Amino acid sequence: QVQFVESGGGLVQPGGSLRLSCAASGFTFSGYAMDWYRQPPGKERELVARISGTNRSTNYADSVKGRFTISRDNAKNTAYLQMNSLKPEDTAVYYCHTALLFARYWGQGTQVTVSS
Repeated sequence: QVQFVESGGGLVQPGGSLRLSCAASGFTFSGYAMDWYRQPPGKERELVARISGTNRSTNYADSVKGRFTISRDNAKNTAYLQMNSLKPEDTAVYYCHTALLFARYWGQGTQVTVSS
């Protein structure tokens, strides 16, 4: 079955960086787009970034453009989210996600806290 194992979250000071990883299994990873979503405390989940499976085109939420970079290594079945110049408003649980045919799949989430 489809599984994701996320890692890389933690506590970081404003202006700092973190790199999230999402190791995938159970499907043909290279054939599908991968997304990173986040859910801040008390707010709805929102799409942060997307990368396509083949040509690796990317899209970002306006709030993270120029600071976050999504990438993937299809040989390792892993997606990444490099987060630079972090702000307190980036504090959230971050989830990797993919949509396969008629179903959506989510990782377990990793907490990112930006605070001094």
